[in-house]
Amino acid sequence: MADPGTQPTARADVTAHIRTAILNGEFAPHQRLIEADLTDQFGASRAAVRTALLTLSGEGLIERLPNRGARVRAISVEEAVEIVEVRVRLESLVARKAAEAVTDEEAAELEELRERIQSAVAASDLGTYAATHQELDRTVRRISRHATATQLLERLQAQSARHQFRLGFLPGRAATSAPEHIAIIDAIIARDPDAAEAATRAHLEGVLTLLRTLG
Repeated sequence: MADPGTQPTARADVTAHIRTAILNGEFAPHQRLIEADLTDQFGASRAAVRTALLTLSGEGLIERLPNRGARVRAISVEEAVEIVEVRVRLESLVARKAAEAVTDEEAAELEELRERIQSAVAASDLGTYAATHQELDRTVRRISRHATATQLLERLQAQSARHQFRLGFLPGRAATSAPEHIAIIDAIIARDPDAAEAATRAHLEGVLTLLRTLG
């Protein structure tokens, strides 16, 4: 029998694995998620998978169907637009807080991320650029030390991630968005809350404009 103390970690791990599979498109919108299949795929217990599905249902990534289990929830462009409209306010706040709270060590982390963004764009490596962008988002949230905004943003970003992934691979998009991300980094490093907030707002307003064209 497994050590009960290991169960929360196991459940968190399988939740993260299923969430990542959804966000990466391994599970398509409306695809059914069968507990037995997920148990085999991720090497987890049925209890851990069941808990993971409940968690992801609460995050809005899957939907529970009466007597039919669960399936990946399809999020429309219109809903994605609404989500980003909310994110504009929250991420602007988080960027402001990050600029107020950033330490020298954290500033060095941001400088390293800036270099990786520039290198990925120069090499036309969109996969690395997308991953580094996600890491930047997580880093800014951590630096902000704003737990409530972070929790809300993690849920909202998960729901809109598929549409933003599509945007990231539009021709010329990385060349436009990379300087926007660098402007956010530079404002936080400079400990300029107004500039950090403005740069974040400008970036997300651009995302909104593109999302509306998808609709």
